[in-house]
Amino acid sequence: MSYDFSLVGIVGVLTFTVSALSKIIGHPDQVRKNHLRGSTEGVSTKFYVLAFSSYVLWTMHGLLMKDWVVVAGQFLGVITTGTILFQIFKYRK
Repeated sequence: MSYDFSLVGIVGVLTFTVSALSKIIGHPDQVRKNHLRGSTEGVSTKFYVLAFSSYVLWTMHGLLMKDWVVVAGQFLGVITTGTILFQIFKYRK
């Protein structure tokens, strides 16, 4: 296995890591809070629709380009934002 210690390689690894962490820590925390409250009051529907759309399009782009790093990172966003959108519609009053 070879490692890419160039600036491009380092930035790529950092980008994937921070992106994945935001989806592994940030979104699930919101999902948990929504679940415990039984409400998504204060959660921006427009933001999550846009974020979900962005993650879906980036995942599709990664698939078309056969860039599995992009697919893996963005698909996490599809799952987590999709869950929050589900909650928005589930808890809608």
